[in-house]
Amino acid sequence: MANMAQTNLNAKLVLLGDMGAGKSSLVLRFVKGQFLEFQESTIGAAFFSQTLVVDNATVKFEIWDTAGQERYHSLAPMYYRGAAAAIIVYDISNADSFVKAKKWVQELQKQGNSNMVVALAGNKCDLEEKRKVPAEEARLYAEENRLFFMETSAKTAVNVNDIFYEIAKKLPRGQPSQNPSGMVLVDRPAEGPRTANCCA
Repeated sequence: MANMAQTNLNAKLVLLGDMGAGKSSLVLRFVKGQFLEFQESTIGAAFFSQTLVVDNATVKFEIWDTAGQERYHSLAPMYYRGAAAAIIVYDISNADSFVKAKKWVQELQKQGNSNMVVALAGNKCDLEEKRKVPAEEARLYAEENRLFFMETSAKTAVNVNDIFYEIAKKLPRGQPSQNPSGMVLVDRPAEGPRTANCCA
């Protein structure tokens, strides 16, 4: 098997959405594999990091989990400015949270980075019997706005890792001189032949 230089990327990722949509629970499930039944509201924003290996690249996500309360809305641009990716989260059992998710999409389209990878996450898909937002409606909206869409459940871990892996796969791989906003290429040695012995 041929040796290929592994690309290391640092990518800023921001989570946006209404209060109670489950942004913090998604991050906690992804980063620590935990779920708390009663998660306190985020004040301002919380920071996490997590590293993935995907398609011969190591991607270190620098994750900003923003507060969903309206009073913190004016702080959001500080977190999404320069981000390489965003996950806009809504609660499938709360139609109003889907309306607010659409507003976030519009705001990012106006002010965000045009190269940003944007995912729409219909969270709490374990609450199927309380569903207020049809999956097909959200899927069509995502397609029309060039987002990728997944339904997730932080509680049962359905699609939580998958959505972050999909984002990692979709991040542009540029040369250091052409870094997309929000991304930094690091430690990219030109690898020569290795001296380690292996089976022929």
